[in-house]
Amino acid sequence: MSIRHGLLALLERGPRYGSRLRTEFEERTGATWPLNIGQVYTTLGRLERDGMVAQEGEDEAGRVLYALTPAGRAELRAWFTRPVERASPPRDELAIKLAMAVGAPGVDIRKVVEAQRRHVTDALHEYVRQRAQVLSRAPARTDEVARLLVLEQLICHTEAEIRWLEHCETRLLRLTVTKEGGA
Repeated sequence: MSIRHGLLALLERGPRYGSRLRTEFEERTGATWPLNIGQVYTTLGRLERDGMVAQEGEDEAGRVLYALTPAGRAELRAWFTRPVERASPPRDELAIKLAMAVGAPGVDIRKVVEAQRRHVTDALHEYVRQRAQVLSRAPARTDEVARLLVLEQLICHTEAEIRWLEHCETRLLRLTVTKEGGA
């Protein structure tokens, strides 16, 4: 997840202070990826160092406002046009867990798969419930549409994880039958 580019995108709408950026980021993503305020200010510091943002005075409460620079605007445009790289897939804790559980002494991998499936199914129900809430309000505001897109991405990923867990269970069953049949 690119906090850096997310903050640049929010700054394109005009100067903002750190905690407002945090709030808007969380609203836009449906609080799926909560930000620590320290992350926001650390990222703003790096963006300022790299010439992507500049301090632009203070608001009436004395909070420092940050604004997008031409270099930041160019970086944002480039980010929007670049596809997200898939060359090196992110590490997935579940895949690592299952890979390590295969053949581990005292581990019933079927129970590991089943526990994960129950957890993911509960998450799926929650995402679907949240999506229904957003849709019941007939989303018109940008942040509501953005939240809907994030929720739908989470639903798709969760459904894919459930399908993958079913595949793992089938694969493990075949391997168990093959081992028992061959012994």
